[in-house]
Amino acid sequence: MDEQTAGRRAGVLLHVTSLPSGRLDDDGLRWLDFMASAGLSVWQVLPLVIPDSNGSPYQSRSAFAMNPGILPLKDAPVNQSDFEDYYVQHAHWLDDFALFEILKQRFSNQSWVSWPDAYRHRDDKALSSLRESAHAEINAIMQQQFRLDRAWHRLREHAKELDIQLFGDIPIFISHDSADTWSEPENFLLDDQGQPTFVTGVPPDYFAESGQRWGNPHYRWEKMQDDGFAWWISRIQRQFELFDLLRIDHFRGLVAVWMIKSSCPTAIDGFWQNTPGDALLAVLKARFPDLPIVAEDLGVITDEVRQLRRKYHLPGMSVLQFAFDHFADNPHKPANITPDSIAYTGTHDNDTCVGWFNALGAEARRFVFEILGVPPTDDIAQLMIETAMQSKAALAIAPLQDFLGLGNEARMNTPGVNLGNWRWRFEWDMLNAGLPARIRPMVEASARWHGR
Repeated sequence: MDEQTAGRRAGVLLHVTSLPSGRLDDDGLRWLDFMASAGLSVWQVLPLVIPDSNGSPYQSRSAFAMNPGILPLKDAPVNQSDFEDYYVQHAHWLDDFALFEILKQRFSNQSWVSWPDAYRHRDDKALSSLRESAHAEINAIMQQQFRLDRAWHRLREHAKELDIQLFGDIPIFISHDSADTWSEPENFLLDDQGQPTFVTGVPPDYFAESGQRWGNPHYRWEKMQDDGFAWWISRIQRQFELFDLLRIDHFRGLVAVWMIKSSCPTAIDGFWQNTPGDALLAVLKARFPDLPIVAEDLGVITDEVRQLRRKYHLPGMSVLQFAFDHFADNPHKPANITPDSIAYTGTHDNDTCVGWFNALGAEARRFVFEILGVPPTDDIAQLMIETAMQSKAALAIAPLQDFLGLGNEARMNTPGVNLGNWRWRFEWDMLNAGLPARIRPMVEASARWHGR
């Protein structure tokens, strides 16, 4: 393999909850073995954090804690010495998370802003008393996080043996009702009662006439910068313990964010405010010299965002489903995909390639083949995967649903729809013996082979 192709890889997007068991158990090991047999050497997952009530891992009550729902059903006893080592390393977030979980249970899952003042404002005496009265419960929550960490690292060790990189994902913003906002409210734009003064979102555009109001509290960036971005360093450090590569969702927020007054029910009335993303990335670069971060730069992206991404040599994203318009400079068109990019057939927010293509009209379908420069085919998913792999992108990724040629019924998420998402799982009989043999030639032909 020459220097130009040495770093090229092919990967697959599949969240842990889409494994047959939906857990960090032997299914994960078996899945990694399948990937290796197919020559796929990057496994991308969604955030491993605790999902919200709708199942979304992009609105979590902790930026650090892992989702207990993915813990193996059969798990070895906890070695106290190992647990104590883990606790020392993670106490800076683990203590507050455990207390937060206990208080959520005690107060019927209400938001922390509705708790009695002593707990809402973290009165030392009240929290000390809670630690004593709920010692066993707190310890169980902490040990659960240790067991999750142990289960993930079991998979990570196997991935290393197979030369498979693990690719994680974090949302840029944090849920308001979270251990992070409760334990460090000074890092967020909150009023005296703990309520957000401004919330996150994006302005109106072609896809949403009233914009998108996400509702997360904004960061108090000046305070964060004054203390050297300590919270961010801890957050990224935690992710690099788990992953080889990390995507920051809504990367454009490191240049400017859309500020919406919390009293405004939509995202229409807002304004852009600059953020010190350059300063943050400089600090992260000094701390983590390799800085294996991917910038989610989809949507309306400014020159300032592109410049920041390139300054720190961060790969961006190109999504083939967005390639089929009449603009020659569209960065998602195969001819425009560059080596400093990750080429996707689609993301977790897109329909599957088959579902997407089936929803197109006849003229739009004809245009797809015209742009790709090939005669019509009945296997659009395979064509899209081959196109991504043959691109100049250093990394090409497709969701497992596309490798399987599945339709709309296998879609992972439909943005703006609360119910029915994040539920898809594959079954082992879908990964028949012929599948690796079908994937391997595409990987080899695009000089992305890392199999054995």
